Amino acid sequence: MKKNALIVWGGWDGHEPEQIAQIFKGILEEENFNVEVSDSLDSYADPEKLKSLDLIVPHWTMGEIQKKYVLNISEAVMSGVGIAGCHGGMCDSFRNNVDWQFMTGGNWVAHPGNDGVQYMVNIKHSTSPLLEGLSDFKVVSEQYYLHFDPAVEVLATTRFPVVDGPHAANKAVDMPVVWTKRWGQGNVFYSSLGHKANIVSMSEVSLIMRRGFLWAAEGKQRAESLAVAANARSYTGMGDSQ
Repeated sequence: MKKNALIVWGGWDGHEPEQIAQIFKGILEEENFNVEVSDSLDSYADPEKLKSLDLIVPHWTMGEIQKKYVLNISEAVMSGVGIAGCHGGMCDSFRNNVDWQFMTGGNWVAHPGNDGVQYMVNIKHSTSPLLEGLSDFKVVSEQYYLHFDPAVEVLATTRFPVVDGPHAANKAVDMPVVWTKRWGQGNVFYSSLGHKANIVSMSEVSLIMRRGFLWAAEGKQRAESLAVAANARSYTGMGDSQ
């Protein structure tokens, strides 16, 4: 059975949201998803529709969103719907909404040196198999400095500082590039790579996103299995009490 995904793109044009949305659509269709692509935040208005999905892919930068829309998304993810995205399209979407930041796991605060910085993405050994087989690789793009949730599982990092700036007066730090977390029954996946479509099209980056989409979409089935098991236990318990 095909899974259902919703991609919502918009916000700052500098992140090439429409082009990246089409790349994501192609990846998901290759993985046998039914994909709806929208350029309106009103796509988040129907909570029941959102809960019927397997995956939400936001790609909206520096926008403003109604609080009820974020609540609708949050409740869908809590029920098992996955959410997965990249760069400013997910973790610089709505700077004034802390509920969004809490759910997604972090928020952009700086990219020292702006675009064109060459830096390393270092793959971490962790309990997650998501990045198995990938080696460290170089990127020439924006290097994202993020404020992030300590609950996330970090799958890849990059080391700061690469360029000079006030942050360089501190010791070197390893900043998350790829992470996962849970939100209720739902899986949350994020990669800070993806300033423009050419970065998303890199073989390493597109593979990371493909695996992230698939992993995030697994939460719905897990939630449904848990619900079936809970109902079975409840039924058995009723029988024992008679």
